[in-house]
Amino acid sequence: MTSHDEQPFHYPSQTRSYRRELRKNATHAERELWQGLRNRNCGGYKFRRQHGLGPFIVDFYCPEFRLAVEVDGSVHDSPERQRYDVDRTRYLAREGVTVIRFTNAEVLSSVDQCMRSILGTIAELEGRGEP
Repeated sequence: MTSHDEQPFHYPSQTRSYRRELRKNATHAERELWQGLRNRNCGGYKFRRQHGLGPFIVDFYCPEFRLAVEVDGSVHDSPERQRYDVDRTRYLAREGVTVIRFTNAEVLSSVDQCMRSILGTIAELEGRGEP
């Protein structure tokens, strides 16, 4: 039995209220990127925000390609947080989720470039026959 069979991989109920709180208190960069991702604005693909995957919550998630998009603020600069992020990304990769990251500064300086990067990643995933 795999770990995702033992515990639901999507929408763990114990994080539902916390995910709602994260949506209400999104950073400026997250709000900007969400404007580009919501309502299928990004290439017609569906994205969810503050989506629960196993024990983690990702900023944005495209279920069609199992693609997680993270927007990292300065809290992610500490060595401890960087190790945590690496472990988290490895866990998600084992579950078949691709993770791409942008800094707040990247999003705020060019949300359009971030959107192009997201679409480029989707094109790569499509080219590999994923999901």
